[in-house]
Amino acid sequence: MADTRYIRAINKALADAMDADASVVLMGEDIADAGGSFKATRGLLDRFGPARVRDTPISEGAIVGAAVGAALGGLKPVVEIMFMDFVTLAMDALVNQAAKSRFMFGGQASVPMVVRLPHGGGLNAGPQHSQCLEAWFAHIPGLKVLCPATVEDAYSLLRAAIDDPDPVVFVENKALYAMAGDLPEEPARASIGKARIARQGSDVTLVTYGATLFNCLKAADALASDGISAEVVDLRSLQPWDKETVLGSVARTHRAVVAHEAVRSFGVGAEIAAVIGEEGFDDLDAPVGRVGAPFMPVPFARSLESRFIPDAAAIQAAVVASLA
Repeated sequence: MADTRYIRAINKALADAMDADASVVLMGEDIADAGGSFKATRGLLDRFGPARVRDTPISEGAIVGAAVGAALGGLKPVVEIMFMDFVTLAMDALVNQAAKSRFMFGGQASVPMVVRLPHGGGLNAGPQHSQCLEAWFAHIPGLKVLCPATVEDAYSLLRAAIDDPDPVVFVENKALYAMAGDLPEEPARASIGKARIARQGSDVTLVTYGATLFNCLKAADALASDGISAEVVDLRSLQPWDKETVLGSVARTHRAVVAHEAVRSFGVGAEIAAVIGEEGFDDLDAPVGRVGAPFMPVPFARSLESRFIPDAAAIQAAVVASLA
């Protein structure tokens, strides 16, 4: 399906998963009649009924807590949290219960649930509705963390997340919801933990995920005009992450820059840069560069927010610095 919007790919993945498995249920605030804040569940109440598309109280802790119980009881709940920022109210259920149940019950119980978290800025939504907190969850043993950038990956990785027997945090950048792309009639099923090379190159490796992929591709185009060939690796999965693909790319290019929209300090990029430094040191001709947001809350003013989010120029500058 050509020109399918990202949000429509999410909707189709949910519908197809519910068609395929009667144990898949949806839970969240205003997801039934209203279709959720971004209309990801539009039309699913009419199609599957109120027993499987459930509006919940305005209590993220209660929503995720109920989902953990439902998952332990044999269902496959998919939870929508309106904004990633609000998952702070559900951390106990997600981090202490969902993530640890398989371990605490000796492998006799699993928690097959998905928590969908819209993250990111660019919509002038202010500091409490624009954060990128994915590094928190990538740090927690027992959780898997996905962040698709393309329309096809939004569909395929959500299907993979729903099929997975363990809890998955599924991160969607709000700025991508209106983006259109190709979605095959029968999309290939994605594997959790596998990156893809979005652009081949020979001089430097750009490692990224989510909406920052497109700024990396823009930077690669600009660099190409200066005779610099950048390879772009789209992680897709942050936990587990595809170390082999990243290290293989660095072995070919001998330089690396990791870029993401989240705050640079203690971010996903820090972990990847550390692993490249530890395991790919002999292949490096320069220190690993990192590009991320400054260490401050996301600004509300559009003029400040546009400077807060790392753009293609910032990524290009980091690459040039690695080549100096």
